Amino acid sequence: MARIALYKDNYADSTVVSNLFIDEYMKDANDAQLKVYFYLLRMLNADQAISVSGIADKFNHTEKDVIRALKYWEKQQILDLDFDENKALVGIHLRDLSAQATPAPQHNVLLTSGSVQAQNTAGSSMISAAAQRVQTTPQEATPVYTKPAYSLDQLREFKEREETSQLLFIAEAYIGKPLTPSEIKTILFFTDVLHFSDDLIDYLLQYCVERGKKDFKYIEKVAVNWAEEGITTPKQAQKFSTRYDKNVYSIMNSLGRSTAPTAKELEFINRWTREYGFSTDIILEACERSSLATDRHRFEYAEGILSSWRDAGIHHKADIQQADATYQKKKATKPAAVSSNRFTQFAQNSYDFAALEKEILSN
Repeated sequence: MARIALYKDNYADSTVVSNLFIDEYMKDANDAQLKVYFYLLRMLNADQAISVSGIADKFNHTEKDVIRALKYWEKQQILDLDFDENKALVGIHLRDLSAQATPAPQHNVLLTSGSVQAQNTAGSSMISAAAQRVQTTPQEATPVYTKPAYSLDQLREFKEREETSQLLFIAEAYIGKPLTPSEIKTILFFTDVLHFSDDLIDYLLQYCVERGKKDFKYIEKVAVNWAEEGITTPKQAQKFSTRYDKNVYSIMNSLGRSTAPTAKELEFINRWTREYGFSTDIILEACERSSLATDRHRFEYAEGILSSWRDAGIHHKADIQQADATYQKKKATKPAAVSSNRFTQFAQNSYDFAALEKEILSN
């Protein structure tokens, strides 16, 4: 996972906002842009690791909203975005506005996807971020999707459509309550303006609710993001979403993968998180052990470990330590088998450790 260094020209023990920013820049910025900039100022001196996805979750925005905000401030020349040779974003430099007499002219910036491990330098706060892709071309403008002010007659007509009742029933089932007129208008916006199919709206609601987001403002932001990316099917949405799932990226990186997961690999990850119910730290522990044990079939090896941990009732890392201690104790007390063949008395490395661990933990 790419790490991005955040640094500035001057440091202080408190969060300071330049008067020049308030006088010249704040009046033209929108809500997301202001939140992102103030949060960068706040976290700069906190010496804490933050991420693009973390900022998005904190302020109920999408990750693309955060990237857009960073691009906006880059254009205003109050911060600089650092890139590596692969044009991957690796650093954010907050400028000292006290050195500027007037607002700086605008310039363009292009962010492309990629990953790099940036070195941590003294006085730098590290932002851990999944690879973020923002594509801009002079010839192609991003479509603007604005929700119309639907009238009561339009809302009534939408509710009376034959296919609408099932869609609203599904939405209420996901949200866990009857929809308000405003929320029904948002569903109408998905079909009327974004041209989402019922299947795509179903997946959209499932995707947001599974991430603990039932706020329709957030759901609408995700929907607009998908529309801007040209997503028209649940399969496309799933592929797009996994690119930005920090947990998926953590698991993939832990297993030595630098690409998006295949369908089979995503099936393993979904089983570990949803069916087995393991937290990310437990999964990463199993992945680390798999990477140390083998260079091939690491997903299958991790599956063996996690399956055994599930059968053993392991829920926390402390449970793993206890299981390890039990395993080592049994291993120490078990007499070593002595072969009559002097050429096979050396230590062998052909054990199926996943199966062995499963056997030990099930006793």
